[in-house]
Amino acid sequence: MKEKRWLGQFLLGLGALCLSVVVQAVVETEKLSSPELEARYRVLIEEMRCPKCQNQNLAGSDASISADLRREIRRLLEEGFTDQEIVDYMVARYGDFVLYRPPVQRNTLALWLAPGVFALLGLLALIVIVVRSRSGTGAGQDDASGELTEDEKHRLKKLLGDDGDDLTERGKKSK
Repeated sequence: MKEKRWLGQFLLGLGALCLSVVVQAVVETEKLSSPELEARYRVLIEEMRCPKCQNQNLAGSDASISADLRREIRRLLEEGFTDQEIVDYMVARYGDFVLYRPPVQRNTLALWLAPGVFALLGLLALIVIVVRSRSGTGAGQDDASGELTEDEKHRLKKLLGDDGDDLTERGKKSK
């Protein structure tokens, strides 16, 4: 009985948590003059980044600068600007940072190439690890027999100061 009650409370809490995310969404009170402009507006605010939040688009941010930028985009749409003119206007004011997908340019080349380079490096490291583990040359796999070489036995005798007879008998007892 306690388990069912606990599960019910957990599911209720999880549902409340999911609904609280929806409550934080930005609600637009101003409407545009036509549904076409409204659709263009939605696309533009989804594709532009909030300069303050840095990890949110204008549609999901509740920062005051985002509200100002949304208002500015609405004004430009109502004045008849094209989508590209609006994007150019925003980039001129805030730089390429305002775009979630900045254009491929010399200064953004590292941004576009870095994921592929890191993926290739990770794949190469994985291949090297797999090949080394299969060939037996990985760390700690040089000598799987556990026996000491003659050189190692000689060095051990020197370190222990033994005459060596006792050492071989100890080795036989442990086997």
